[in-house]
Amino acid sequence: MSFQVCVDASIGIKMVLDEADSAQAQALWQFWINQTADIIAPYHWVFETTSVINNNIHRGVISRAAGEFAFQSLRNQPIRLLHPPQLAERAWALAQQFKRQTAYDAFYLALAEWAGCELWTADRRLYSVVTHDLPWVKWLGDYRAVA
Repeated sequence: MSFQVCVDASIGIKMVLDEADSAQAQALWQFWINQTADIIAPYHWVFETTSVINNNIHRGVISRAAGEFAFQSLRNQPIRLLHPPQLAERAWALAQQFKRQTAYDAFYLALAEWAGCELWTADRRLYSVVTHDLPWVKWLGDYRAVA
């Protein structure tokens, strides 16, 4: 593996649902695959992505078949789910530091910090809050595929 990258649920969802920046998410993911990157996320990535897909079905945004396809597509991606020691404690500290209403995002921050790698997110609010203090947090909107 040439490098490691942490990815949050917002990137995964954009890969499998038709949303703004979906093409960018797909291109970025393909770049990581081509470069044999070790793609990591905390365990709750599965819960978050599954919940978003299910919610889209429930609200009638996508069909059950489309939801099943999206769910299976994500399940087939080469992503390592990790929960290193002290992850919750560090996530708690980061959630407090950045005054996050929920702590979900802080687990991604803590994991990327622990792994010493970039965290990629499509969450502009998260990115805006942490970018000055955590330059290794990258926003999908800034990604430009190399031709």
